Amino acid sequence: MLSVSFMARGEAAQFPPPLLPAAPGLDNYRMLFDSFGVGRFLANSLLVSTLATLLALLFTIPAGYAFAKLRFRGRDAIFRLLVAALVVPGQIGMLPLFLELKAMGLVNSYAGALIPWLAGIFGIFLVRQYCLSIPDEMLEAARIDGASEAQILRRIVLPILTPIVVTLALFVFLGSWNDFMWPLIILSDQDLYTLPVALAAMSREHVQDNELMMAGSVVTTLPVLILFLALQRFYLSGLLTGSVKG
Repeated sequence: MLSVSFMARGEAAQFPPPLLPAAPGLDNYRMLFDSFGVGRFLANSLLVSTLATLLALLFTIPAGYAFAKLRFRGRDAIFRLLVAALVVPGQIGMLPLFLELKAMGLVNSYAGALIPWLAGIFGIFLVRQYCLSIPDEMLEAARIDGASEAQILRRIVLPILTPIVVTLALFVFLGSWNDFMWPLIILSDQDLYTLPVALAAMSREHVQDNELMMAGSVVTTLPVLILFLALQRFYLSGLLTGSVKG
C-alpha cells in the first residue's frame, strides 16, 4: 500500500506489478489534499474520534465503577441485561436509533455521529471487571475520612484504572476512526464526511486509480497506527491485567 502510493499513475497496473516505484513521488498525496480536500475529512475524523473517546470515558468509567462498587436497587439485574445486549448485532439498532435521532433533529450532525459511542456496553463491562479488583477496604477508608464518591473516583480509582482507561480509549478511538456504516447513514453533507466515508465516495469515481486509492488508504491508516504503537505498552498492560484480575 505504501509503495503503490508513491508510484506514478498507472504504474501499479503493469504486469508483473513492481514492488517499488521507479521514481517515487508525492503527486498522489498532492492530488488528495489539493483536489479532493482530504485535509478536511482528516480533520473531521480527528474531531469525531477525539470527542467520541472523551465522551465515552466520561460516561463509561463512572458507570463501570458504580456497577462494581456501589450498591443500588436492581444493580445486578441491570448489569445482566446490559451484558445480554452484547450478543445483539449493532446493525439491528441502527434503524430505530436513526429514526429517534431524526425526531430529535440530530441527523446530519456530529452529535448524531457521536451518540452510539457515549456509553458502550463493552466499555462498561471492561471497567466494571477491573474495578472489582480494587479492595473495598481502601474505598471504605476514604469514605470514613469524608471523601465523596466523586473524590474517590477521581483521586483513588482513576489512577489505578490508568491501564484500562488507555485500553478503552484506544478501543473507542480506533473504532470511531474506522467506523464506516454509521457515519454513512447519519451524515448526508459531504463536508461532514469522515475519512472512511470520503474514501469510499472517492473510490466510485477513481476505482481504477490504484495509486491514488492507496495514498488515501495510507492517510486513513497512518494516524491510528502511530497512536497504537505509541500507546501499545499501556494497551497490552490493560488487557493482560484485566484478564488476570477479571
